[in-house]
Amino acid sequence: MSKHVYLKTYGCQMNLNDSERMLGMLAQMGYQPTNDAFSADFLLLNTCAIREKAEDKLFSRLGELKEIKHLKPGVLIGVAGCVAQHMGERIRTRAPYVDLVFGTENIHELPELVARVERSLEPVVSIMPFSDELPPEMPVLRQGRHSAWITAIYGCNDRCTYCIVPSVRGDQKSRAIADIVQEVKRVVAEGFSEVVLLGQNINGYGKDLTPKSSLADLIEAVAIIPGVKRVRWLTGHPRDLDEELLLRIKGYPNVCDYFHIPIQHGDSDILRQMARGYTREKYLKLVSLIRSHFPEAGISTDLIVGFPSETEEQFQQTLAIVREVRFAAVNTAAYSARPGTYAATRADQVPEAVKDRRLRELNEVVNEVAASVSRAMVGTVQEVMVEGPSPRNPHVLQGRCRNNRIVLFTGPAQLEGQLCQLRITEARAWTLRGELASG
Repeated sequence: MSKHVYLKTYGCQMNLNDSERMLGMLAQMGYQPTNDAFSADFLLLNTCAIREKAEDKLFSRLGELKEIKHLKPGVLIGVAGCVAQHMGERIRTRAPYVDLVFGTENIHELPELVARVERSLEPVVSIMPFSDELPPEMPVLRQGRHSAWITAIYGCNDRCTYCIVPSVRGDQKSRAIADIVQEVKRVVAEGFSEVVLLGQNINGYGKDLTPKSSLADLIEAVAIIPGVKRVRWLTGHPRDLDEELLLRIKGYPNVCDYFHIPIQHGDSDILRQMARGYTREKYLKLVSLIRSHFPEAGISTDLIVGFPSETEEQFQQTLAIVREVRFAAVNTAAYSARPGTYAATRADQVPEAVKDRRLRELNEVVNEVAASVSRAMVGTVQEVMVEGPSPRNPHVLQGRCRNNRIVLFTGPAQLEGQLCQLRITEARAWTLRGELASG
């Protein structure tokens, strides 16, 4: 009989892609994925360390899994990902019933580590130091039906004063274009029609290669592969997005005009303290440049409220830039002090109550602007990639516009995985309703 693994992923698309690799390796060991934790033989949590609340979620969930282990003593519990890389043995100090802890640098060792635990019945903690070497190729059990995540860069070279990512992911390591192209060809052969290129700072792709390359080079190489109906990429840094990229991707109809470019704050002085490398004015010029080449572009961002020393006037600058840029989507968060970062050492921390209030106000503005952006699309005809039945209503199909807006509509099941033209008939803040356009 096959064994089962319950894998819960926290955090970004990079973590989700890592989980797909873990599932691929575990499948070769005879572990089949399950969404039912109680029926699993291996309970694995792939963690995120970007905010303190993510760690709180981890230990809360571990407490729940402890009860399953109590009822089923043979069950293994594992912790992987960024919190594991950061905390190592300290995870077992807080949760001694955890059997396996491994970090972001040695995901490829998962089969060997699981076998050690199963063989010895002793806990294993394995946190490898960062190296300049790319991880070896691993099997992947992709969880999407038509869209495939492809990691282009591991790690990050930026040192934003609030961010823990470099200390849990290491420095930037770009994969060779030829290797990425081969992976894309494989996923196309498997039936995937959309490719999403991933990196902590995807816009910095290739700067560490010899000879140097660029994101434009990579996108062009992927876009010309037969069977690739769409190309998207996440996540970028404003400093590394230039007009050359915009000019080169304009000629490829399968490259989406969707740009996720995190600004993080609307005030130039706070941006300087964050070590982001640009000002509010430079960011706005970048937005204007994008829209001069892609008038219908969807632009999304990340925003933090309550960074140390943030005044009410500076917070208002963040609200103002949401309205000025008219972001299609925003990932919002209250500042969370992370160990090992400069911002966490500062004495001028903003009170939690103030951060909570500002986050609520920001979310209200974000929702208001998002609804306005959606309403502006009503009556237009949009190219939509049909992803399949809606998770909330299996009788309705769900697709995604080139600008990343989700559209719900009624149509034949055969459209799944295809591009179609939809006329937008109704708008909500984050979703649209549409109908098949005739002619």
